Amino acid sequence: MIIARTAAELRAAVSGPCSFVPTMGALHDGHASLIRLAAEHPEPVVVSDFVNPTQFGVGEDFKSYPRDLVGDAALAAAAGAAVLYAPDVDEVYPPGFVTTVDPGPLSRELCGASRPGHFVGVATVVTRLYGLVRPTRVVFGRKDYQQLTLMRRVAKDLALGIDVIGAPTIREADGLAMSSRNRFLSADQRAEAVAIPRLLAAIAEAYASGERNPTALLLPTHALPSTLELEYLELRAADLSPYDPAAPAVALIACRLGATRLIDNLELDPADPTAAGRTLDAKEPV
Repeated sequence: MIIARTAAELRAAVSGPCSFVPTMGALHDGHASLIRLAAEHPEPVVVSDFVNPTQFGVGEDFKSYPRDLVGDAALAAAAGAAVLYAPDVDEVYPPGFVTTVDPGPLSRELCGASRPGHFVGVATVVTRLYGLVRPTRVVFGRKDYQQLTLMRRVAKDLALGIDVIGAPTIREADGLAMSSRNRFLSADQRAEAVAIPRLLAAIAEAYASGERNPTALLLPTHALPSTLELEYLELRAADLSPYDPAAPAVALIACRLGATRLIDNLELDPADPTAAGRTLDAKEPV
């Protein structure tokens, strides 16, 4: 695997079609699953490793966000990446860079409501990386369901000609969704965080039993420990429009546990209402 630090080095390494996995580094097994999924296609896989400053708000964890290029390179290579693209800030945002990409009203809901400008930062950097990497397909994890939905919208609205693939969430043995930020949790906080997937499992169980009323489905919120500060828990349609009990849906949650922000979701399908709960209870990817 080649490590490229500049666009020129990237172009020398990959001159034709490629698959792309954008990341902020601090790679874990969840990222490895995205790389392996991208590697199922014949084109080489490029993985970006760039902590994007424009998607962090005031007081967020940009400076403390974990960085480990050596470990990231080892994991990316083992998962099948051909190139790890690790640019510096001036490479991505050269002097005079002023363009932004606003992915629309949805970017100001859910996570966007408490993180103003976050998804503008995400959409801008990812679109910029598309121009540098020039992929034919890109793989995002479904754990950040809102990000996946918005980046599909950006690719469609801007006619980028990029296939946006959503990969299953990978979970720890106790069900907690893998995240680079999990390493910030103390042992006690880590034990408390498992209440999040358990809450989603309770929603899935009620859904599988035939419940479709959103108020009734969200009742298990009381199961969260007091140390988990609930930011939101919502039911939405699969495209994140308002919830429709007769259509595929998704339950989305964001919590703060100390200084760490955790997100998760669980997709619900009326055509197969037991699938989500069964998968989560089995501690498999969902």
